[in-house]
Amino acid sequence: FLQAVDTWLGVLLPKIKPRLYHNGGNIISVQVENEYGSYYACDYDYLRHLLPVFRAHLGKEVLLFTTDGLKDPGLRCGTIQGLYATVDFGPGVNMTQAFELQRLYEPKGPLVNSEYYTGWLDYWGEPHSTSSAEEVAQGLQKMLEMGANVNMYMFQGGTNFGYWSGADYKEIFNPITTSYDYDAPLSEAGDPTAKVYAIRTVIGKFQALPAGPMPPPTPKFAYGYVSLPQRVSLLDILGLLSPVQPIRTPFPLTFEAVSQAHGFILYRTLLPHDILEPALLSVPNNGVHDLAYILLNGRYKGTLERDRESGVKMTGQAGDVLDLLVENMGRINFGANASDFKGLIHNVTLDSTTLRDWLIYPLDIDSAVAHAWPPVAPTGREITGPAFYTGTFKTPGINWDSYVKLPGWTKGQLWINGFNLGRFWPARGSQQTLFVPGPLLNSSAPNVITVLELQAAPEDPVVLFLDRPLFNRTQSSSAKDTE
Repeated sequence: FLQAVDTWLGVLLPKIKPRLYHNGGNIISVQVENEYGSYYACDYDYLRHLLPVFRAHLGKEVLLFTTDGLKDPGLRCGTIQGLYATVDFGPGVNMTQAFELQRLYEPKGPLVNSEYYTGWLDYWGEPHSTSSAEEVAQGLQKMLEMGANVNMYMFQGGTNFGYWSGADYKEIFNPITTSYDYDAPLSEAGDPTAKVYAIRTVIGKFQALPAGPMPPPTPKFAYGYVSLPQRVSLLDILGLLSPVQPIRTPFPLTFEAVSQAHGFILYRTLLPHDILEPALLSVPNNGVHDLAYILLNGRYKGTLERDRESGVKMTGQAGDVLDLLVENMGRINFGANASDFKGLIHNVTLDSTTLRDWLIYPLDIDSAVAHAWPPVAPTGREITGPAFYTGTFKTPGINWDSYVKLPGWTKGQLWINGFNLGRFWPARGSQQTLFVPGPLLNSSAPNVITVLELQAAPEDPVVLFLDRPLFNRTQSSSAKDTE
């Protein structure tokens, strides 16, 4: 691990050095670790390893710091001498006590909240997180009255394009949505919200504000409904999506074992005998990381999901082709459960029989969509199971930001002009739209939309472009859509 860390820092830190403040740049300090005190090991040797690596690359002048939460053993285990200890917290805490905790480790020097939480992230299946502008502004004013320094997390929301959304593990695996709007002062699209005006008012009490008006929101456009009439099954173009020879192995291998960083892998085997009565297909010990879409002779049978859905009943005959399309839903990026291997991490069983002799197809869907699309393949009529749907539309001579909604779709990925906008999962929510940055669109040529639906598509496959986001709807919620 440390060898990989040193290699990465050897690339990253030399890029930072010329941009340090004392070298004429705008970087005033560099964070060495983030909330490492929350890690169970309380490992000072690791921090002692990092400190000289940062110094060797960046020099002695730059301020190096760490940040930790307010709960023990945060600061106690999260920093060492030579690294300036800061804290992080959101509005609603006792800020005097919070900074008193920092003072136990840093008797002198600036009070610093390195992550002042202006909102929070969203998980699939949970309501959209929000916090009041008034509460965030009041907390900021209290800290500035104390003479503290504040870094806001997040000041602007963002998007986990492609496969880049992460996950948390809190009793169960909890993947994060594509949108990282965060209810931040500047939205996912970079637009000012009521929260940024409230923050601006507070800052104006302590220093002069820049002259002139605030920049307005970027223009948005509702391009309307777009039909996606071209359908092709994922299995029908397997050779295009996985152009190299499949890997033969007696038992399943993980994503990491076949150097697949993200996305999807197809695992294929044959049923070893007739199954006349329904038998349970499963991967014991919660061995699907993270979702597996089950097909028998190309027909969709159901889904296995980490921590949620452990088995699918099926019948079949000896020699039937069994496919498990496994999706990596994002790496766990906080806590002690860091060895988050993806794919089938245990053997697949059919009742008491362990299935053997697998073909593994690592899929490079993005390259195919970007360079060889649409494929030449028979158009199918099925509406269940993994399949691609493609259509085109023209804009009225503009390329403004938009949001795409997927009415009646279940779960999958969406590309516009070969760019992977990310995952959609309206069946679970709460996120209902994907942000479409205007520069991705052509204003003078047709725009190509490609949807990979993994479970069940609507009978009339269309998408809908809106001029505002829809964030807050879940299967179990009757709440009205909200921006």
